[in-house]
Amino acid sequence: MSNVVVVGTQWGDEGKGKITDYLAQEADVVVRYQGGNNAGHTIVFDNQKFALHLLPSGCLSKNKLNIMANGMVINPKALIEELKGLEERGIKGINLKISNRAHIVFPYHMTLDGAFEQSAGSKKIGTTKKGIGPAYTDKYFRSGIRMGDLLDSKYFAERLKAALSIKNNVLKMLGLDSMDFKELFEEFMGYKEVLGHMITDTSVLLNEALEADKKVLFEGAQGVMLCTDHGSYPYVTSSSPTAAAVPLYTGIAPSYIQNVLGITKAYTTRVGEGAFPTEFEDEIAHTIREVGNEYGTTTKRPRRIGWLDTVVLRHAKRVSGISGLSIMLLDVLSGLKTLKICTHYIMDGNKIDYIPSIIDHLDNVEPIYTEMPGWDEDITGVVAFEELPQNAKNYLLEIQKLTGINVKIFSVGPDRQQTIELESIL
Repeated sequence: MSNVVVVGTQWGDEGKGKITDYLAQEADVVVRYQGGNNAGHTIVFDNQKFALHLLPSGCLSKNKLNIMANGMVINPKALIEELKGLEERGIKGINLKISNRAHIVFPYHMTLDGAFEQSAGSKKIGTTKKGIGPAYTDKYFRSGIRMGDLLDSKYFAERLKAALSIKNNVLKMLGLDSMDFKELFEEFMGYKEVLGHMITDTSVLLNEALEADKKVLFEGAQGVMLCTDHGSYPYVTSSSPTAAAVPLYTGIAPSYIQNVLGITKAYTTRVGEGAFPTEFEDEIAHTIREVGNEYGTTTKRPRRIGWLDTVVLRHAKRVSGISGLSIMLLDVLSGLKTLKICTHYIMDGNKIDYIPSIIDHLDNVEPIYTEMPGWDEDITGVVAFEELPQNAKNYLLEIQKLTGINVKIFSVGPDRQQTIELESIL
């Protein structure tokens, strides 16, 4: 059995897209298992930069089956625009299959997302306002509409009428314009004409691939610290990015999940609101932000900067079964005199090694750091661990020691070629 789950171990933006694209060269199937177009995966190769939001990162590799699984929420308009954008840049013939059980993001979801966020005031979550949360809410409220429903126009019309009977009342209470059934129906029937042939039971396809011993790569969005259950709640996303969610979100047996690669920045970032224990804001943070281009792929918001937090990484290991690490953006730290790594927290005078469940407690912990000397050398051209400066080697080895997880990949630049694999993944 040869498959691997790519999981973000922090608050997202770790570089999952690059690693999925890199590993996709050896994979047969690439599966995006949760989230929507609130995610942004950046991939660079052949001096070209691609920003993917909905599509699996395997779509930039030839002869791959790309699956959008049932755990996703999909904005059909955004998906079609993304496919057209790639086609205009010469990426054609993508073999894409969409789960008939993936839920649809409608315009009313986006409108309500923005309205709810605005009404939250100082308690806002920091949502991308793409309608992701409201779409997942409808899924669990059992009023959602799924991609497969588009294939039966009569059934789709019934579901849409029922949804609008509720949504238009909510929009009216919020002082917002209601939405017209006929306009929405015709709009989405148009999307069916473009996407309909891609919609199928992807669980069946995926199980057939696994049973045939195909190499399958599972790609999550966001990171463990944004998991609804195990993240910094309530400042989280609306699904679970953990490897534990893969069987549910794709329709496969848990026994298939054995190899989990945790993607980790050499430091830590976060976009949006919520606790961030190792955050700091000074000239060093500014340097990291600019050198690392730490601005959201989707939102363009400047990311908050923090030192590497191994309490977070050990938490991700525990709840997501991380079996190997990929350390990203190591090159960004070149030139810094001193590096810090958080090893534990102090909470109420006690040393702790876990993530408190109450957000106010996490917000008030004091990080305990170990300090290490940095390096000045440019490492963007190294192709092996042995070529790294000694202090860079020591930094990676310290991460291994503190987390108990082997570093299997490290990255020294944005291009696909600037990826050094220490152990075979697929």
